Amino acid sequence: MSAALRLSGFFRSGNSGKQFIDRLLPRLWGLFTALRAFLGRWWPLLLLAAAAALFLLLREQRLYRRLNRMIDLSIDGSILGETFDESRFSQLENKLYRFLNANSLSRRQLEADRAQIAELVSDISHQTKTPIANILLYSQLLQERGLDGESGALVDQVMAQSEKLRFLVESLVKASRLENGLVAVTPGAYPLAPLCAQLQNALAARAEEKGVALSWAVPEGIACWYDPKWTQEAIGNLLDNAIKYTPPGGNVTVTATEYELFCRIDITDTGIGITEAEQAHVFERFYRSPRVAQDEGVGIGLYLTRRIISAEGGYVKLRSKGQGTTFSVFLPRAAASS
Repeated sequence: MSAALRLSGFFRSGNSGKQFIDRLLPRLWGLFTALRAFLGRWWPLLLLAAAAALFLLLREQRLYRRLNRMIDLSIDGSILGETFDESRFSQLENKLYRFLNANSLSRRQLEADRAQIAELVSDISHQTKTPIANILLYSQLLQERGLDGESGALVDQVMAQSEKLRFLVESLVKASRLENGLVAVTPGAYPLAPLCAQLQNALAARAEEKGVALSWAVPEGIACWYDPKWTQEAIGNLLDNAIKYTPPGGNVTVTATEYELFCRIDITDTGIGITEAEQAHVFERFYRSPRVAQDEGVGIGLYLTRRIISAEGGYVKLRSKGQGTTFSVFLPRAAASS
């Protein structure tokens, strides 16, 4: 533009601002006259259309800026404290404003509910931990006194039921914290072998006591994307069930395989199996098969396992054909996740 003006002679030395205007106005008028002559009798309509188009463009830009501001305020959570002149809003703006206002209220209510749940879970955990620990302690003291007959049997029952209650409360607190985002599952890149070694040390005595052979085939080089603490809990639940529902003389095998995107951990047992009808329900909270209703358990372990693995970006699959069961845990491969 500046080059064109210099070529036109407007900025030659000696030209003042008045001379610039004096030269520019006649040229603009000449351009307008030529355009009017070219358009003929349609020029007023075309001029009006151009003005209308300019008006609509400016109005659309103002609308866009106002809508964008509303959305930014809603994202920041400050739209409730902002005042708008709704009489100047279009129908679209009014609808968006009402929606964002309601959404901000719902979000604040959700945050308040979550805070109440966190407080309730903390209270339950705190208020039940000490009484249950005391019951277990008194039961152990009575067992050590060597009570015979019915008294001894009753003490054993109290001990068993107290352990069951302790496990139930701990499981409910864990599930509630996971569901409400009160604890964070923070996966990272870790080798799989150390996790399996910890599980083997924790469960070897239990398997030996039950008379179940526990074998492992986990290559050293496999690395997955997982949270060590929560994944130990998840896979520990699967192994605990496998040992519990495999009869003496049976086998529980843990194997691991590395794929391009996932690492697969298989827990295979030679136990009672899971019927096809039950397979759709085993991951539900508190579900227990009628065939094992008399056995120890509360039906929350598999539910927790699925939630933990899902939070890590993985998933759990189940295979059973009436005798024996294989649970497959798929965790993101470390190289693929990073």
